[in-house]
Amino acid sequence: MDVNHAHGQECPERQRSAEAVAGGSGAEPVVRARTRGRAVEWLTTTDHKQIGTLYLVSAFVFFLVGGALALLMRAELARPGTQIVSNEQFNQAFTMHGSIMLLLFAMPLFTGFANWIMPLQIGAPDVAFPRLNMLSYWLFLFGSLIAAGGFLTPQGAASFGWFLYAPLSNEVFSPGIGADMWIMGVALSGFGSILGAVNFITTIICMRAPGMTMFRMPIFTWNVLLTGVLVLMVFPVLAAALFALECDRRFGSHIFDAANGGALLWQHLFWFFGHPEVYILALPFFGIISEVVPVFARKPMFGYMGLVAATISIAGLSVTVWAHHMYVTGGVLLPFFSFMTFLIAVPTGVKFFNWIGTMWKGSLSFETPMLWATGFLVTFLFGGLTGVILASPPLDFHVSDSYFVVAHFHYTLFGTVVYAMFAGFHFWWPKWTGKMLDERLGKITFWTLTAGFNLTFLVQHWLGAEGMPRRYADYLAADGFTALNTLSSIGSFLLGLAILPFLHNVWRTAKYGRKVHVDDPWGYGRSLEWATSCPPPRHNFTTLPRIRSESPAFDLHHPEVAALAERAERAERAAVQG
Repeated sequence: MDVNHAHGQECPERQRSAEAVAGGSGAEPVVRARTRGRAVEWLTTTDHKQIGTLYLVSAFVFFLVGGALALLMRAELARPGTQIVSNEQFNQAFTMHGSIMLLLFAMPLFTGFANWIMPLQIGAPDVAFPRLNMLSYWLFLFGSLIAAGGFLTPQGAASFGWFLYAPLSNEVFSPGIGADMWIMGVALSGFGSILGAVNFITTIICMRAPGMTMFRMPIFTWNVLLTGVLVLMVFPVLAAALFALECDRRFGSHIFDAANGGALLWQHLFWFFGHPEVYILALPFFGIISEVVPVFARKPMFGYMGLVAATISIAGLSVTVWAHHMYVTGGVLLPFFSFMTFLIAVPTGVKFFNWIGTMWKGSLSFETPMLWATGFLVTFLFGGLTGVILASPPLDFHVSDSYFVVAHFHYTLFGTVVYAMFAGFHFWWPKWTGKMLDERLGKITFWTLTAGFNLTFLVQHWLGAEGMPRRYADYLAADGFTALNTLSSIGSFLLGLAILPFLHNVWRTAKYGRKVHVDDPWGYGRSLEWATSCPPPRHNFTTLPRIRSESPAFDLHHPEVAALAERAERAERAAVQG
């Protein structure tokens, strides 16, 4: 690749052609009028920043759809009896809510953040394969629309749960084209994820700027790399299982027949994908938190190497714990999977030490991104503690398939994905758009959402402990679940309401927001994206700063601190050699 081109400068051929158009006499070059419309430009773009925006916008739209389905279910469960939807419609709602939130919202959200930020952080002009990047987005979008399009069929969308347990997912118990659309749509979308992972891994390995060694990479980039490896390990397993299931449904094969042990086979295949998928969703958002905390603590990341090691450990251990979803089947080795599940909590705990250690004695300020990051720490910690309870088979037997599990995974997944999403939005919005989101509206969103979220899901732990099963459309007044369900439903509508100030914030910022005229509006940005303009040029950098540490942008904007650190490092080396 041409170095001038890579660093955002015009290549010589283009400069010569511009001079020729200008008559070569020092006159101003003639700017060719743009013939393509904005819509065509966005539909055909191979710019990683525009593709990142497409992913983020698509993901957020699916977030709103998935949230609407959640509110529909909570409205139904607010009181005993069937009020709004039938049992079958309720089954479709929880199936599509789970599928949309995990596969059509959280996955493209990660891909959107990775597309936008990762090439900037390593000093690359774009991803390694820009056209493959575009193909990945369109595979995701069309696959997702096919999966969600089941609602338009006569019998409605898929209703077998987002986990498609056999034999419930066969053609006898789940007739209708909506189920087939779900299976093939998710498979198609999954291919987009696989191709995206190939692209990210290649970009990180091959396209880092001079001086950007592996152990100078930002934590977010490390997490994208490890997430890409996990995607390559488990998404092909999901694709194979989905195609085998479709063969059962359409061609009469007997791969997942219960008589042949197919029910257990499906669970092993699905959860071998499904549990690493949780870490595929968590790791990039841990990375966002690891970018936000040092900037607002005004300190470098505490224990950088330990944090990278913990991330690698989580990625490795994530493929050894899948059967903790299967304790109650009686078909798995409980001591092994219980031990491995306890073990994976250790590197996650190490990450908490890194985050808290970075904040410790730092010059903390709680602008909106830091507020969301702190909310993540509290929420995810609580979800992790209930995960330790569920990792213990004797306790899991009692609360399996109850609302306790629903509460647990919403604290872990919502606490990670949504809190870190808003932290990332507020943190990088000036880099993306050149305008700062409104702080007051951001804080209103945070406190409203936090109150609504905890009211919705905290009480569900008690519902589960009292014995309310999940995925039920109804319960009896005599069960004693009414009060807590009503509280949970009130909380869910408060949670839904919290999205409105954010949407208003986006509109208001676009229309009236103040322009950012500096590379680093936060003042203490550490990674390389804060060393280019807001928003960046087409190929990201006009010049690259020297990269001599894991905080190149901070070194550029605070040379006096960088000089002190360099002197200290030299003195330390001399002391070791002496």
